[in-house]
Amino acid sequence: MFITPAYAQTAGAADPSGLGSVLGLLPLVLVFVVFYFLMIRPQQKRMKALQASVAAVKKGDQVVTAGGIVGRVTRVEDAHVEVEIAPNTRVRVVKATLTDIVNPNAKPAND
Repeated sequence: MFITPAYAQTAGAADPSGLGSVLGLLPLVLVFVVFYFLMIRPQQKRMKALQASVAAVKKGDQVVTAGGIVGRVTRVEDAHVEVEIAPNTRVRVVKATLTDIVNPNAKPAND
């Protein structure tokens, strides 16, 4: 027979304090804490800042939509924004699809 049956070894005396099981969970808890501070928390901050800027969008702001359309806001409603993407070309987009509000007073990077 090529394959022999494998038997589990008998465990040593059980730890009465349960310290072994706590030390076994410590790396998992440590990974979760590091993941929270490096990934989850900064993303939550970015989302709050984006939601605040979308809620504060006003006429004349330059915006970028999730589809990559760049334009200037001409009218703001509760859930929609009218964006002028070319002279006399206006589209209505849902506010939730705005990904960036560009400061019109900002200087270009090359100047």
